[in-house]
Amino acid sequence: MSDKLMPKDFATSQEVRWCPGCGDYAILKSVQKALADGGADPANTAFVSGIGCASRFPYYVETYGFHTIHGRAPAIATGLKLANPELDVWVVTGDGDSLSIGGNHLMHALRRNVGLKILLFNNEIYGLTKGQYSPTSRVGTRSPSSPAGSVDTPVSPGQVAMGCGAHFFARGVDTDKVGMSHVLQQAHAFVGTSFVEIFQNCIVYNEDVFADFTERKTAADTQLHLKHGEPMLFGKHNDKGIRFNQNSWSLEVVDATTSPDEVLVHDEGNAVVARMLIDLHMPVAMGVIYRQQAVSFEDAFYAHHPSRMKRKKSVRDLIKGPSSWTVD
Repeated sequence: MSDKLMPKDFATSQEVRWCPGCGDYAILKSVQKALADGGADPANTAFVSGIGCASRFPYYVETYGFHTIHGRAPAIATGLKLANPELDVWVVTGDGDSLSIGGNHLMHALRRNVGLKILLFNNEIYGLTKGQYSPTSRVGTRSPSSPAGSVDTPVSPGQVAMGCGAHFFARGVDTDKVGMSHVLQQAHAFVGTSFVEIFQNCIVYNEDVFADFTERKTAADTQLHLKHGEPMLFGKHNDKGIRFNQNSWSLEVVDATTSPDEVLVHDEGNAVVARMLIDLHMPVAMGVIYRQQAVSFEDAFYAHHPSRMKRKKSVRDLIKGPSSWTVD
């Protein structure tokens, strides 16, 4: 586009309706900024969602949007990406929408490496339906559906992604503008499925569930912000590091000032270490944890398609094509 767009250009006239204090507001701002910074074209961009609080997202971004049915957003988005691989397709989903009823669709999008940017808002609860425990809720979570405390073992979005053969997995925190900006830029640029878990605070039904590592005063000591090719350091003065314990085959914290040579250097292509980082309890790994470039599903599909042709049309042209009609 000739004129550079600003974040406000990706804001719609719709009233944003989430609970006051919901982490979704901060995520919305981060995404709008990422779109502007990445030079996204609204006419060539689409947001697809399922059901849940997070799934209101398409109404609030000045692009094309599809508010679909529970858990099926990845399937709809896959069809959209195949219809026109040049489209910039984002999927917005929650931990219940994507990992419960939508688990099967998410799995196949990840293993196929479809060119989608999937944002999973994880608040470890069902917010829209009044606070039932979700697939990511911790053991002991008290909710209307588990008044005595949940006994279910929670699902790890990161381990699900790795198990499904995902080629890009990253994490961010809803209110961390700097960290979210880095993660979203990397996810946007990735060719294939970029899967981002965003720790999001549900202020009504699961408030401060992530407070042990998201509090600003202590975040420097509880979050490990990863950058490819750089040592895994954290702490207010970067005086702590992560090393590999050969005896227990696990990651552990080490004093980086006395043992700098033992600190691991982050390699985004190392799937074994990525799995360990996902399970690291404290500090919690943030940023791009795993990235391995591979052929995208749409490129592979059209390489073997008899016509070898791609439909290069805008979302507007696809919607108003010969197969559409207007109801008065």
